[in-house]
Amino acid sequence: MLIIPAIDLREGKCVRLVEGRLDRETVYSDDPVAVARLWEEQGARWLHVVDLDGAFSGSPKNLDMISNILMAVRIPVQIGGGIRDMAVIEELKGLGVARVILGTAAIINPSLVAEACRFFGESVVVGIDARNGKVAIEGWGVTAEKNTLELAAEMNSLGVKRVVFTDIWRDGTLKGPNLAAIEEVARATGMKIIASGGISTAADLFALKALEPLGVEAVIMGKSLYAGTVTMREALAIARGEMGEQVC
Repeated sequence: MLIIPAIDLREGKCVRLVEGRLDRETVYSDDPVAVARLWEEQGARWLHVVDLDGAFSGSPKNLDMISNILMAVRIPVQIGGGIRDMAVIEELKGLGVARVILGTAAIINPSLVAEACRFFGESVVVGIDARNGKVAIEGWGVTAEKNTLELAAEMNSLGVKRVVFTDIWRDGTLKGPNLAAIEEVARATGMKIIASGGISTAADLFALKALEPLGVEAVIMGKSLYAGTVTMREALAIARGEMGEQVC
């Protein structure tokens, strides 16, 4: 299982939101590039970068910062936030982005997802952001009628192999991941799952590690790392199976 630190960009800064709400923002650094280097130095093998301004506006707003991060680290980076047409996907891939994450586009323009999968294969990931079982889009400001399992099945049929699953009510709260929902999506689809939202303790990571045989291949960690409730060293050891649960 991979541990993927999150860097959420807003107005060029590294921030974290609670439940995706702009009025519940914490600024962790004015230098996201330094943060990216830090996570790489501490052993991260991937980075997860979200352009929050892009997610809310519908088009990328932090491309210069994203480019700077890509130049500063050697590990692969996946990008989400405001990616809603093929031109943006091609631009990001041209910058060196390893994976693009499509969220809103999966609901409003599934043909784009299909086209992107044809051209870029597993470099295309779909973000399924859940609120009470329904899919939230447009920076989580709008709740669609489609439920998470329906969207996952549709994306699977279009060629998507991997999804980032986030429970919005857990995101940034340190209340623990929605294990039941993550397991449900994994069992129903057989897709590769990157779990996100609510991770707080070592116990949460052990619980997600137990779902690895179902396809949970990675965990995105944000606030827990920034707040220090779990260290990167501890998280990586658990992910590699080097720590027994009783040790923690």
